[in-house]
Amino acid sequence: MMQRRDFLLAAGAAGLLTGCAREQQKAATSALPEVRWRLASSFPKSLDTIYGAAEVMARRVAAATDGRFQIKVHAAGEIVPGLQVMDAVQQGTVECGHTASYYYVGKDMAFAFDTALPFGLNARQQNAWMYAGGGLKLMRELFAQYNIIHFPGGNTGVQMGGWFRKEIKQLSDLQGLKMRIPGLGGQIMAKLGAVPQTLAGADIYPALERGTIDAAEWVGPYDDAKLGFHKLAPHYYFPGWWEAGPQLSFYVNLGKWRELPPAYQAVFEAACAEANQHMLAEYDAKNPQALMQLVAQGVKLHAFPQEVMEAARAAAFQLYEEEAARNANFRRIYTEWKQFREFELQWFKVAELSYANFLALAR
Repeated sequence: MMQRRDFLLAAGAAGLLTGCAREQQKAATSALPEVRWRLASSFPKSLDTIYGAAEVMARRVAAATDGRFQIKVHAAGEIVPGLQVMDAVQQGTVECGHTASYYYVGKDMAFAFDTALPFGLNARQQNAWMYAGGGLKLMRELFAQYNIIHFPGGNTGVQMGGWFRKEIKQLSDLQGLKMRIPGLGGQIMAKLGAVPQTLAGADIYPALERGTIDAAEWVGPYDDAKLGFHKLAPHYYFPGWWEAGPQLSFYVNLGKWRELPPAYQAVFEAACAEANQHMLAEYDAKNPQALMQLVAQGVKLHAFPQEVMEAARAAAFQLYEEEAARNANFRRIYTEWKQFREFELQWFKVAELSYANFLALAR
């Protein structure tokens, strides 16, 4: 009887302490301010995986702050066009945004390092460079010049090489070809004779339909199928050598970031990291089935000719060296990125590539 009474007393005390801890946590949370932010996305809602990363982040922020920090996500065009997210965040039109930094290489080509460089890092290597290889520090120094702090916010993995109305059999087939391809990939395509164009996701299908472009790259099977490119351009190429591991990013106006309590800053950064991993997992899970469905509908898969791949790689590194010679921001980041890339390639050649090749050939 005595043991039972002691147990009940101990249980009651534990319950009282737990209740006190909950009240203390509630009191601490209620002491924090209510914050309402707007996020401008570069992507339409129909692209649930790439657009959805912002919703993943916003839900986590709200849940972790008991709803006191709310971020409302707006699709491309609701507040600003998809390619004006950076300007909107910089100017304080919105507190934060979700976009791809290579959209803004017209401001400074060094922004490409935040997303992807042709023949650059894959998704795992990009994360390694950002989180553990010094990339985040280097990029934040650049973004600070634009009144922005940024956070990795998703990755698609290696992308496909895009949709073409006609088959590309040799390098000369790119001459005069009008292709939707932004960033450095577009510049390299221009060196190969193509005519690159930068279009937001929602504008690609109408441009293909009108014939104002002959080809378009977007992401990969899951998203491409949603946008219906295969109905207009049946030749689907791989790999997307310009985007081996393209990272999306969350932008925050630097002034608004500094106004946040440290607890909210920590929650926001953790939520971005979760969204970063969640997007890649979604694409890796959804792309295989989507590709099989496209092939079943008559899509013709092609590897880029070796001649095209070799010419593109040579043009890419020529471009980087030229830009490094004239752009101090690019040169500072490129020097460290290039060395990191070489180390990563050697390691992946030993472990990842040999394993992947064995599995592919053993089927």
